[in-house]
Amino acid sequence: MTQQSSAYQDKNDYQELAVDKLLNKDLDDTEALSNEPTPTYGLESLGIKNVRHIYRNLSIPKLIEHTLARGQGVLASNGALSVQTGKYTGRSPNDKFIVEEPTSKEEVHWNKLNVPISEANFDLLYRHALSYVQGRDLYIFDGFVGGDPKHRMGVRIINELPSQNLFSHQLFIRPSEEELAHHKADFTVLAVPGLKGDPENDGGINSEAFIVAHLGKKLIIVGGSYYAGEIKKSVFSLMNYFMTKRDVLPMHCSANMDAKGNTALFFGLSGTGKTTLSADPERRLIGDDEHGWSKDGIFNFEGGCYAKTIRLSKENEPQIWEAIRFGSLMENVVLDWAERTPDYDDDSITENGRVAYPIDYIPNAVVPSVGGHPNTVIFLTADAFGVLPPISLLTKEQAMYHFMSGYTSKLAGTERGITEPEATFSACFGKPFLPLSATVYAEMLGERLDRHGTKVYLVNTGWSGGPYGVGQRFAIKHTRAMVSAALNGQLDDVKFNPHPIFKVLVPESVPGVPSQVLDPKSTWNNPAAYDQQAKDLARRFVQNFKRFETAREEVIAAGPCAD
Repeated sequence: MTQQSSAYQDKNDYQELAVDKLLNKDLDDTEALSNEPTPTYGLESLGIKNVRHIYRNLSIPKLIEHTLARGQGVLASNGALSVQTGKYTGRSPNDKFIVEEPTSKEEVHWNKLNVPISEANFDLLYRHALSYVQGRDLYIFDGFVGGDPKHRMGVRIINELPSQNLFSHQLFIRPSEEELAHHKADFTVLAVPGLKGDPENDGGINSEAFIVAHLGKKLIIVGGSYYAGEIKKSVFSLMNYFMTKRDVLPMHCSANMDAKGNTALFFGLSGTGKTTLSADPERRLIGDDEHGWSKDGIFNFEGGCYAKTIRLSKENEPQIWEAIRFGSLMENVVLDWAERTPDYDDDSITENGRVAYPIDYIPNAVVPSVGGHPNTVIFLTADAFGVLPPISLLTKEQAMYHFMSGYTSKLAGTERGITEPEATFSACFGKPFLPLSATVYAEMLGERLDRHGTKVYLVNTGWSGGPYGVGQRFAIKHTRAMVSAALNGQLDDVKFNPHPIFKVLVPESVPGVPSQVLDPKSTWNNPAAYDQQAKDLARRFVQNFKRFETAREEVIAAGPCAD
């Protein structure tokens, strides 16, 4: 056996061992890591009783020690804790439910993504969870969501796994000792991945995984999935509901600011470059994923970042690269067995490898994570058809149209079953997490764009010269140059021309970008094939937008020409 094949075999052995350890319930019966009695921290008010040990807001080293002692992870050569999540390496959108009860019944926009489940079935699952945690150790994180003290909400995350509690510690806002002493939870998440659902006997669910939110009780149960992202997105979904009641627009976006305090927002689904482009060494990071826009400005919902690691490089993403160190949590990243060195190019586990780290691991992060009203908004899309311009300016109505459309291509690994880019429309660039109608959020956005004179650009980080499999993906250096030009005002005096099909305004020049790149049609060998593909995508836009029956006529008219 060659040295290379031996190392590969060892790597496979490690992956199998890691998943085996994670799923082995016998680990719950190991000797306790501490024999000291602990208080209940009010868990009995949730019906949680007869648990073995309760650990609240443990330090990072202790959470890592607990994970290592239980055999549920290893330390990588960069110092990060590395874990595997087994079967679920991404979100499971078909297993997310909202309880249909008086609080939600009339307000929630029920559809294929906001699926109702009865209170009776929720109560049954909750009883299963209460029974499951008896005799087990639990880890509590008490902290906050919302960087603006005026709008922040208390969150309590109760975890079965210390590694997921580390995730909670790094992704949400950590309290001071005084804040912890007086902490009150507005939201509660009970994450018990070892509890598998039974669709035959647990009514209303589809598989062993279930993520169920009760808006009235502000309570979420996450079961059956070890993927920590379910915890984060569950809390985000609650914020998307409750923030609108405070006249705060909740947004699935990144945010940063320049040295003068000029703020920018980056919208886009996973894999479109949102995290990478917002982690700009020349700008200060406010947050990488979830924000609110209030009458005072914007603020980050979180206290950390959850970045994709596939094909991560020190050259292209230096800030993310350096943030992966002791205290960070890597999920489903392949390690060399002997040296524990991460291989970010290896997708044998998933394309959706992730790393969680606190925002202050980014050297120029804004703390506290608040900023003024944005001067510029960037909509990111990865167009697998290769027809959208790499950058274009939008009118307010076009911005609302494309915000409601949320067009991109799902990238491999982001959700189960996705193995190659697939065209999709996700309203507001985050429809799975929006309990209300997309028109509610779009009207809030349009009002803010009007009031603050914010410019909106549509940036395509996808393909040029042909569709996926034929064309090439835009070079990241060109995308960075276009985004920088938009943020720095270098496009203010450039001439723009409307695209004949999509109507968006395309610049004639961008500093640092070849002019032929800006016209997508000119990059195709067959212009007629481009027109056909572009019209096909336009028809998809129009067909998708028909579901927004309450949209205003001027917003509908801002869409592309389908004929």
